[in-house]
Amino acid sequence: MKVYKPITPGRRQMTGSDFNGLDKAGPLKSLIKKLKNHAGRNSKGRLTSRHRGGGHKRLYRIVDFKQNKINVPARVRAIEYDPYRSARIALVIYADGEKRYILSPEGLKAGDRIQSFSGKGNLETGSRFKLKFIPQGTLVHNIELSPGQGGKIVRSAGSAAEVLAAEGKYVQLKMPSGEVRMVLGESRASVGQLSNPEHIHINLGKAGRSRWLGRRPHVRGSAMNPVDHPHGGGEGRQPLGMPPKTPWGKPARGVKTRKRKKKSGKLILRRRK
Repeated sequence: MKVYKPITPGRRQMTGSDFNGLDKAGPLKSLIKKLKNHAGRNSKGRLTSRHRGGGHKRLYRIVDFKQNKINVPARVRAIEYDPYRSARIALVIYADGEKRYILSPEGLKAGDRIQSFSGKGNLETGSRFKLKFIPQGTLVHNIELSPGQGGKIVRSAGSAAEVLAAEGKYVQLKMPSGEVRMVLGESRASVGQLSNPEHIHINLGKAGRSRWLGRRPHVRGSAMNPVDHPHGGGEGRQPLGMPPKTPWGKPARGVKTRKRKKKSGKLILRRRK
């Protein structure tokens, strides 16, 4: 992590990522595309996610979350920065010459060998297996919820799930949140903890850096008028006097948002705290 010298008020608390060791050649042109910035709006153009918009121009790297080239060895060519995600990505070249981007685990470096195995194999960082072949206590990431679907969970910087036990056709995993859930043993996962674990400690330092990331100002409800927000109004600083609410009157804190009858609820053995 890089700590800046306090030469201006914005720099005083600012920290950032240390990009040493990352490839400086730029992304592979055949594996990038441009995404339209929707600024928090849905297909009808209506605002559905507040405080979004603007931000620096960036190109999307097409990341292979499935890694479905089974039993084909690959060599890591470079570790690169990805503006669309907190973890680093790795450019890998398969034995047949195909190039793909994958999520880079901590410790992976250029020149290393990885592989997606059909059965058991060498338990090396970055290799991919079915969950039923991964030993108890192993840290994994980029986990499929349904076989062949591609990794859906544990994809952010520094995160990893722990394999606890196998029970029938399911494998128990302890998530980064502390939740313990069952996932089908036929689902695939990659070995290791994801890269850039210091991302959580980054201090943006100034408002402009939030705007570069596409985050617009977040105004407190208590600073508004009563017509604009349930928390608004009053002479001077006032307490809420009610449970926290959204601008539309829905409960905003301490309320369960998961559907009670969701089918996958039976796979959760212990909820996160």
